[in-house]
Amino acid sequence: GTIRAMATTSALEMGIDISGLDVVIVGGWPGTRASLWQQFGRAGRAGAPALGIFVARDDPLDTYLVHHPEAVLDRPVESAVFDPHNTHVLAPHLCAAAAELPLDAEAVDGFGPTARAVVDALTEQGWLRRRARGWFWTRPERASDLTDLRGSGGAPVRIVEHATGRVLGTVDQASAPAMVHPGAVYVHQGITHVVQDLDLDDAVAIVIEQPVDYTTVARSISDIRIVETLQSSDDGVLHRGVVDVTSQVVSFQRRRLTGQSLGEEGLDMPVRQLRTQAVWWTLPEESVVSAGIEAPDIPGAAHAAEHASIGLLPLFATCDRWDLGGVSTAHHPDTGQPTVFVYDGYPGGAGFTEHGFHVA
Repeated sequence: GTIRAMATTSALEMGIDISGLDVVIVGGWPGTRASLWQQFGRAGRAGAPALGIFVARDDPLDTYLVHHPEAVLDRPVESAVFDPHNTHVLAPHLCAAAAELPLDAEAVDGFGPTARAVVDALTEQGWLRRRARGWFWTRPERASDLTDLRGSGGAPVRIVEHATGRVLGTVDQASAPAMVHPGAVYVHQGITHVVQDLDLDDAVAIVIEQPVDYTTVARSISDIRIVETLQSSDDGVLHRGVVDVTSQVVSFQRRRLTGQSLGEEGLDMPVRQLRTQAVWWTLPEESVVSAGIEAPDIPGAAHAAEHASIGLLPLFATCDRWDLGGVSTAHHPDTGQPTVFVYDGYPGGAGFTEHGFHVA
């Protein structure tokens, strides 16, 4: 017999009816239970029998789900999590609404208690103009272009093939230094390219097609400072609040597909500063002792806990692990103890870590 197969991105999960599809194979956790069931649901339409197969990646969350399938099978889909009062999210949506129809006072109030202050700031900055009928969009560009659905801020960086000028893809400004730095390997439709240049001012990365037998992994350094503690657990160990994160990509490593290192090369990427929201917890001395962790092992144990937390939080909030960041230290100056931080990777916060605090 014969088998017809089709490889696709997650775009086909959005309710497309594919007649005669019997089996869906999902490569790696798609990010949410909702996405998994949507993808599995492409097979077996109109009551026909179907099979869904999940192939795990080498990832903490995938590993957890393989050993705990009930976390998927016995739980409902995730709650949508975001912070509607985040001015970085609210401002562009108010601009887009004003471009459609004048925003009157009632419409502004519908955006929540912080919306009036945001509208006043946008008016003062010249983005909106107030008239008798309400607030109007005043600029020639499309206001809807400001509403970055990922909330990362800044124009997306275009990935352009040098030989043809084709745009192969885009990456957000925040991720560009780690993903499309000079020397990075970029794969497009199974063809490997190597980044020749990254210009963040012009938001463009130039790549050339080049067959290589290795991948690249960027290394960054980060520092985090607590600006304000908003909530703490009763035992004083778990906290959430506002933090300032400073990070910089400083090098990248070439690795064979087997994981073997082929060397490391330095980079001089811009320093990124981010004020966002985070959840963090400390490791009191008695907890370290009771867990049997020796002093020299504390940094490694905290780092492992950081990665595990980033990997598992998407089980409880509608986010991807790449929507989060983390920092761990054996002694943080603001807490005086070993501390693990997990923060929202978007200006002002996105609500992911706040949700994590409440379900912890």
